[in-house]
Amino acid sequence: MRVVSIAVVTLFTACLPSAAPAAASQVAAGASANVSSSDSVAPVRPGIEVFLADVPARLRGKRVGLITNHTGIDRHRTSDIDLIAGHPDLQLVALLAPEHGIRGDVMDGVKIADEVDARTGIPIHSLYMSEDRGPTPQMLKDVDVLVYDLQEVGGRTWTYVSTMALSMQAAVRKGIPFVVLDRPNPIGGEIVEGALLDPRFSSFVGMYPIPARHGMTVGELATLFNEKYGIGADLIVVRAANWRRSEWFDETGLPWVNPSPNLRSLAAVTSYPGAVYFEGTTLSEGRGTDRPFEQIGAPWLKAADVVRVMNERGLPGIRFEAITMSVLPTAAKFPGRTIPAIRFDITDRQAYRPVRTMLLLIDEIHRQHPRDFAWTGTIDRLTGSDRVRLAIDNDRLPALLVEWEREAAAFRESRKPYLLYH
Repeated sequence: MRVVSIAVVTLFTACLPSAAPAAASQVAAGASANVSSSDSVAPVRPGIEVFLADVPARLRGKRVGLITNHTGIDRHRTSDIDLIAGHPDLQLVALLAPEHGIRGDVMDGVKIADEVDARTGIPIHSLYMSEDRGPTPQMLKDVDVLVYDLQEVGGRTWTYVSTMALSMQAAVRKGIPFVVLDRPNPIGGEIVEGALLDPRFSSFVGMYPIPARHGMTVGELATLFNEKYGIGADLIVVRAANWRRSEWFDETGLPWVNPSPNLRSLAAVTSYPGAVYFEGTTLSEGRGTDRPFEQIGAPWLKAADVVRVMNERGLPGIRFEAITMSVLPTAAKFPGRTIPAIRFDITDRQAYRPVRTMLLLIDEIHRQHPRDFAWTGTIDRLTGSDRVRLAIDNDRLPALLVEWEREAAAFRESRKPYLLYH
């Protein structure tokens, strides 16, 4: 269930959509989730600040297990770890690290051993080492409440969201509350793209039926997972104060932190919901270069030919540039080589649709390079079904994209009861 601080019940219920569930649910919130003209300049405050300013009474004195990494910070870049460890009303007893580790500097897929936080002496449990990548009973043996604070990036394949869902399930099994300290979606909360994941293709890069670009915050996703998909956690969502759905990260005033080693800019995050599909092909998605997810390439790619066709289409919000890119010797694809590549130049991020755009780009590369282009074993999990692979292989992508637009529009409506911000 959702939990709301009593001081803002009237304000919050007044801005819930009329289709909101009637079941009792509360949400802990900042002083204003919808911003009036009189407080439109109020700074956005992340959930950690709202939470620690007034810890719910039933959590005071509790032993906290904190799921976080380097993205869990306040407006002054102070770590959640230090803030909670030093708070008089809470006892921090365990840290739980997602993919990329507690400091966010470990490359994707690398296993991380348990360790101890040098500053606080608190044990760090690596969720990426557990069997199902969620908290184990041993990790939670001294924990009275789980608190989650990780930056979401707006794409379904982002594994931090799966970490949250698995941790919510672990909290249910132990019978303890689960607290989400919310943060803005860095690419805004208005644009929705792509079809819902087919449950048959559920994996750690997509567990529940949401679109490739969902336009929701982690707090909203937690509420959706909890209520619509039946996790049933004792869920407390602490809203970020003063955030509006229309705001992108660079409009919030919050400090930027790279969410992972290969997402190094807001431009990369903007393309990520679609550019991630290149991981499921024989092209490089830019890992091991200076601009991952902002450029793609392969030794056999006729970049100038593909760019010419793509630019002639006049897709909204983007231009393509033929370049060469140098790949580090440590990269998984084309290590140590300089290869032909295509860079994405976002000209209008509001008009740009990365999911549609990247599928059209893959389709064109497939058409021009029938012998060299190939799928890898991850493509169906990344796209959430086998429909993309089959559509491109059988020259039926345009029809699929029309169908996906309908599905995205339907999700925009169905998600309304779970939205916490205007």
